[in-house]
Amino acid sequence: MNISRLTRVIAGMKRAGLSCILVSDPYSVYYLTGRMIWPGERMLALAVYDTGDVKLFVNRLFAQQAEEGLPLIEFDDTEDCVAVLAEHLPGGRVGVDKKWPSLFTIRLMDLRPDIRPVLGSMPVDEARMLKDADEAEGMRISSRINDETLSRLIPTIREGDTELAVGQRYLEIGKGLGASGASFEPLICFGANGAEPHHGTDGTVLKEGDMIILDVGLNVNRMMSDMTRTVVLGKATDEQREVYEIVRAANEAGKKAAAPGVPLKEIDAAARRVIEKAGYGDRFIHRTGHGIGLETHEPPDVSATSGAIARPGMIFSVEPGIYLPGKFGVRIEDLVLVTEDGAETLNKLPRDLIEL
Repeated sequence: MNISRLTRVIAGMKRAGLSCILVSDPYSVYYLTGRMIWPGERMLALAVYDTGDVKLFVNRLFAQQAEEGLPLIEFDDTEDCVAVLAEHLPGGRVGVDKKWPSLFTIRLMDLRPDIRPVLGSMPVDEARMLKDADEAEGMRISSRINDETLSRLIPTIREGDTELAVGQRYLEIGKGLGASGASFEPLICFGANGAEPHHGTDGTVLKEGDMIILDVGLNVNRMMSDMTRTVVLGKATDEQREVYEIVRAANEAGKKAAAPGVPLKEIDAAARRVIEKAGYGDRFIHRTGHGIGLETHEPPDVSATSGAIARPGMIFSVEPGIYLPGKFGVRIEDLVLVTEDGAETLNKLPRDLIEL
């Protein structure tokens, strides 16, 4: 068990008035125990009690070993796994992971009418939002490798390439630099496809004059990076260059606004104001950013509706964009780490418009 992380989770439980929570998200279980267990359809639950005790409920198929401070409660496919768990839970309000399948929650309610399941993910989510020194360094390394991967990829892009081929080259370069794989499937968008913020990379062929969005990230020692750069094949048109410079200014404004104590909705507003002032407000159609760490998308949101306040240790993206249907899109994304006196940009790859 990671005792310092567990201590933060228990403090969050006490603030929420929860004496017990069930952690089932494999990433959150890994965060606390250092064990990555993918249960599939089988039950996995880490019971955390406000006394500091924990118990890991896991199927014998996954061959886990007990350790000091982390007792195992095992079951197999011949047993009612929820009945095994129910014997170890207190009555009253029990926090249930937002990702725990409803079939387990409903079964628990049938077996233990005295238990009132409530959403119990917040204590872990709040702890995971604030990266410790090891996590922050892991994110720096992952971002550094992502920078280098993209810097090597961009010069290889040629007319006639497909989006899928460029994405595959990115993965090959990243793995050669030490990544175990991608943090998400590379989003490679040519021309008009770039006007779809989450276009699915496909067989579209690159042609002269296309803007190219490269939204990519790598898994390096289980820390996920994420970055976007936009380049153009050939000489940029006046419109392409104008839109690019607006987005670059919005990216800089968002990053400049990041500091301890700043509401994340103000960081969103800082980036959005630049685009709105330029007359493209209705073409910036997504939030400014998202938290990142063990997963590519984690709390908190950097959005107009976010209630989060920037605190040292938070890592999130700043990724404004402008999307012109039928023409092209531009997005520029960096990750920032909130520090004690400001914010550190983790991505170092230049943001000047590259004409290939």
